[in-house]
Amino acid sequence: MAESSAFPLEGGCDCRYVRYRMETQPLFVHCCHCRWCQRETGASFALNAMIEADRISVLGAEPELVDTPSASGYGQKIARCPKCRIAVWSHYAGAGPLLRFVRVGTLDQPDLLPPDIHIFTASKQPWVVIPAGAPAVPEYYDREKYWPAESLARRQAILPRIEEYQAALRKERS
Repeated sequence: MAESSAFPLEGGCDCRYVRYRMETQPLFVHCCHCRWCQRETGASFALNAMIEADRISVLGAEPELVDTPSASGYGQKIARCPKCRIAVWSHYAGAGPLLRFVRVGTLDQPDLLPPDIHIFTASKQPWVVIPAGAPAVPEYYDREKYWPAESLARRQAILPRIEEYQAALRKERS
């Protein structure tokens, strides 16, 4: 987890049309090695900083939300620059617009947010070497086991809004 003194951090797309500021440290940083992330990024993994949407300030143009399929079958909305098409964050179906999974590589200082955990390592590329001692799991993980207490408390604070969002989705789908 990055030092809280490093924040705020700014980032954006290649053409600088979309710019944002991450006001606080994220809840947690995932390095996802699933095949879906590999396909969507065109790389060996995706490095995403999970953070509450209200802790991101948009400094430039609003990104365009693009519906994209996902392994869950519920899809995700990828926020892309409408000009250069770079993905800056995603909204997954579970929490929708309440949480953003910021693409760490779009930060001006991405080296400040190394992964807190490597997930879906069962499908990682065989030549990717995870550092010794780095938390890594074959699929997903138990949040209570890996997240710091502050992040768990922040999740508890937003959980009623997430549950409300999920209930509205269920009602919409029925």
